[in-house]
Amino acid sequence: MTSVLFVITAATGWTLEDGTVHPTGYWAEEVAEPYRLFSEAGWDITVATPGGVPPTLDELSLGIAGGRPKKRREIRAYLDSIKDALDHPVALDTVDEADYDVVFYPGGHGPMEDLAVDPVSGALLKRRLDSGRPLALLCHAPVAVLAAKNEDGSNAFAGRTMTGLSNVEERLNAFAWKAKWLLEDAVKDAGIHYEKGVVPLRPHIVVDGSLYSGQNPASAEALASRIIADVDGRRAAPGPTA
Repeated sequence: MTSVLFVITAATGWTLEDGTVHPTGYWAEEVAEPYRLFSEAGWDITVATPGGVPPTLDELSLGIAGGRPKKRREIRAYLDSIKDALDHPVALDTVDEADYDVVFYPGGHGPMEDLAVDPVSGALLKRRLDSGRPLALLCHAPVAVLAAKNEDGSNAFAGRTMTGLSNVEERLNAFAWKAKWLLEDAVKDAGIHYEKGVVPLRPHIVVDGSLYSGQNPASAEALASRIIADVDGRRAAPGPTA
């Protein structure tokens, strides 16, 4: 059975330039849609967070910013159905990512606070990248690669191509104008080739070898579907003939 390590932020707030803390956590759609698709594909999912802390739902993601009312109701109902898994994550420092076929990081503003500077996550991401096995990061989650360092201090993902929430999309959030830094700028500064879609808030994914990334919440379904197609396709492909 295909296995997925689902790494979710444990942060409950995002500290802004003026010292205020914006309440946050994970973005509902970015957890619910990939989790649902992986589950429907028959994959086994392990939820992990820094410290094994139950992740916090960003309630804004189930407000008007989360889409149409029917969609938001469906997402909330699905999150309720997986509540036990979300409430009992394993600690990230206790898992071996090599045991999993796929490593997947959903977003929300939480990663801007914790995963962007988490050395355990950073080391995991570097090992995963070096392994050449599937790794995916969605929306704000690509900031987690900022913590992935080479021995010389350079970023392990420098030179790779990724996407993530654009500056234009981020600044649609009024509180983001008070941010200390934004994802698009930070990954570019780290030497990563950043790519975004032509139209903001529309699905956009980038695949660079075994490294997958999605730009925004609307990309959640497309990103998970692409990973499933690629992984299951490789498993179904016939081996070489004699």
